[in-house]
Amino acid sequence: MSSHDAFDPSRRAWLARNAALAVAAPLASLVPGMAAGAGRDAPAAAEGLVRLDLNESSYGPSPRVPVAIQRALPLAPRYVTAEQGQALVGQIAALEGVAPEQVIVGEVLEPLGQHLAVAGKGGTFVYSVPGYGALVDAAAPFGGRAIEVPLDASLRNDLPRLLAAIQADTRALFVVNPHNPSGTVSPGKDFDAFVLAASAKALVIVDEAYLDYLPDAAERTAVRHLRAGRNVAVFRTLGKIHALAGLQIGYALVPPDLAAALRKRGVGSPHGLNQLSIAAAAASLADPGHLAWVREQVAAERTRWLDHLRRLGLRYAEPAGNFVFFDVDRPQAEVVAALKTHKILVARAFPPYDTWVRISIGTPAENRLAQAALSEVLRSG
Repeated sequence: MSSHDAFDPSRRAWLARNAALAVAAPLASLVPGMAAGAGRDAPAAAEGLVRLDLNESSYGPSPRVPVAIQRALPLAPRYVTAEQGQALVGQIAALEGVAPEQVIVGEVLEPLGQHLAVAGKGGTFVYSVPGYGALVDAAAPFGGRAIEVPLDASLRNDLPRLLAAIQADTRALFVVNPHNPSGTVSPGKDFDAFVLAASAKALVIVDEAYLDYLPDAAERTAVRHLRAGRNVAVFRTLGKIHALAGLQIGYALVPPDLAAALRKRGVGSPHGLNQLSIAAAAASLADPGHLAWVREQVAAERTRWLDHLRRLGLRYAEPAGNFVFFDVDRPQAEVVAALKTHKILVARAFPPYDTWVRISIGTPAENRLAQAALSEVLRSG
């Protein structure tokens, strides 16, 4: 079964979640914020701020995660073995329908950018701006040169312009879908045609960090192009819907030759992992019911956010992830600073959208606080 197959949360899943939380209670008491995350409705961080700035999940990880971490604690003095690393690789490969040798575990984007620039003696990297530029930034010290393509009028990736920007020396075309910071997702058929055409010219790297927030993720994922043998790589982080941002773990699904080259450079080695993160990752990936539950909560709160923005008369990009991006028609920095006085943290600026604000979708309690603060700031401004 694909990791993106639909799952219908049931009373059985609810009971299992709560049973797991009971088992995990001793660990939660030792880890600040874990108990709050398990409650799913706690608005406060330890410093009294509502953190809606980094698109983390306010809904906490699967209840299986603290149980798995507790069980892994005795292994903390030990390095991750090759067998342990391979077990997680095998689990991911089975979920994604790819060969194990195509799975690279870890936060792979930056070393991937470095490798492509070094192996290609520089070259160009095409991506959308504003956007998440970790891969492109990592390539720059090794001679990689960015080709920046603005978003289209709907604040989506401009697929025709991205395709046209590919040059003979392009090492990779990097696209985030759904996009960050706009939150928009490209139409499925258009995106498929784009990946098909672009991968015939260069390596296409698709960051699907936010794709799991869509109920039809299984139909949208670019992994099927990789399965078909195309020059496509897909990156996933477990720092968003899986709520494992603090454990710094994700994975990439890549063509076999690229995987072999990365492994020669030590990327994906079990020595780059740790016992707690691999235990947490395995537990979270084995709990699609929790992801489905979080997806439903975020979708409901996303609708409430859009209703609120419409009441305020603000225009916004059509969101598909766990955040909203909207135009406040005044300097973004002023609104961000004012929100901070209300103990609400929101994202940095994303030029040239200097009057636009990105706010992550939190719990209902967090969102009501943020919405009240936003209304007050705009009224008083």
